[in-house]
Amino acid sequence: MIIYDLRQNKNKDSKAFKKWFAYPEIKETVDLDDLAAHMSSHNMPFSKGAIKGILTDMVSCIKELLLEGKNVKIADLAIFSLGIKNTKGGADSEKEFSVVKHIQGVKLRARATGDLITKNLNLDASLKKATANTSPQPSPNGEGAGQTEGGDNSNQNSGENGGQNSGNTGGNGGNTDYSGGNMD
Repeated sequence: MIIYDLRQNKNKDSKAFKKWFAYPEIKETVDLDDLAAHMSSHNMPFSKGAIKGILTDMVSCIKELLLEGKNVKIADLAIFSLGIKNTKGGADSEKEFSVVKHIQGVKLRARATGDLITKNLNLDASLKKATANTSPQPSPNGEGAGQTEGGDNSNQNSGENGGQNSGNTGGNGGNTDYSGGNMD
């Protein structure tokens, strides 16, 4: 079940100013150690340590393959690829192009594949508004009232860009671009 929250676009320069958009409510971020522990709890024949070692090697190998100019597809998850962040305006000619002047950096892209593509989801059954089921009960001393479980979502997009994040919207080449931990 995906829990979502609604946020209003407050960017006055956007065509979607004052429009409302749904954003997933993220309760926590799971790291490789947590993922390995979770996987080992599913009656796997491997220990948490063995799984973490395999996952750590997988991350290193994916990075290596991406830097060799290859895309990496993990079925029913994502196709990982690299993108180049060009400066605005670009070079006036091929001869004037300079890596230092015209490239800001490299970004990691992840395009959803398989079961993560929205056309395969029953959205009515898979999405639920956050306020519909996450209102915490206050403790006897009054703590916890008015707080959403999972804490601050300040590391997420604020929704002020009018929902203009790139993201997979049905498997037609939408990308989620990650650059320095921020979504473009």
